[in-house]
Amino acid sequence: MDKKIIHLGERKGKMLIFGGVYSNLQALQALKEVSKEEGIAPENCICTGDIIGYCAQPEETIKLFKEWKALSILGNVELQLVEGAEDCGCDFTQGSRCDNFSKLWYPYAQSKLSKESLNWMATLPHHISFTYGSKKVSVVHGSYSNISEFIFESTPDQIKEESLKNLNSDIILAGHCGLPFHSTINERLWLNPGVIGMPANDGTSRVWYMILENIEGSINYTHRYLNYNYEQASSLMEENNLPIEYTKTLVSGIWDNMEILPEIEKKLQGIPYDFETYIKEYQTIKK
Repeated sequence: MDKKIIHLGERKGKMLIFGGVYSNLQALQALKEVSKEEGIAPENCICTGDIIGYCAQPEETIKLFKEWKALSILGNVELQLVEGAEDCGCDFTQGSRCDNFSKLWYPYAQSKLSKESLNWMATLPHHISFTYGSKKVSVVHGSYSNISEFIFESTPDQIKEESLKNLNSDIILAGHCGLPFHSTINERLWLNPGVIGMPANDGTSRVWYMILENIEGSINYTHRYLNYNYEQASSLMEENNLPIEYTKTLVSGIWDNMEILPEIEKKLQGIPYDFETYIKEYQTIKK
């Protein structure tokens, strides 16, 4: 599939950024309510990919996403499903626990998705770009060059700089790694809103998204957590014989394993995120 980039032009008003719905209908329903409460238009709600994933309601999740009319790029899962691939393309190590679990949830998702939903996913771009204030913003899943690349807060700046340079962007909104974070790189930003389909390995059932605001020429970003009916999502996974380890993660907030994590992020397991301490130092990029 040739790389497809959609340029949205200028965006105004508050924006809601999120990733990794992972077929978690209950989380998506809760986030859609947030957008209504905040008065954020659907065209200002953007997903960083992987609408489909570990949880039990892939078809229902796609239908709600389409009804909402939010925007999304392709995640590696959507790309693999559209191409009829046999695996999720998550770049897990072969034979690892994550790889073995994917052999359960990925075929399940394939079996539940309609042709209509697959056709809709095929229309999604690899990247979205837009202007926000005076800044050029681009949306990627893993990185510009590799949709399945795991990029974390501890990932070296030069790796993040490659995508910023290739997309000629001031700000990148990224997905895939499952953890919320922000990095400042030579006055440019790499922002990962986290995912709403699974907790962030911090010992809570909360999931994460991000709000962007252009306030008097400054771009402010805020990490926000989302509470939702995780008990229902977990029960539905169990009823459909999806990996019990992931059903437990929805409740406990602890990942079954940390195979994909760098050492720095591994040490943060079970520590609840608190982004309030970062706001003054990092939240604003001025013209």
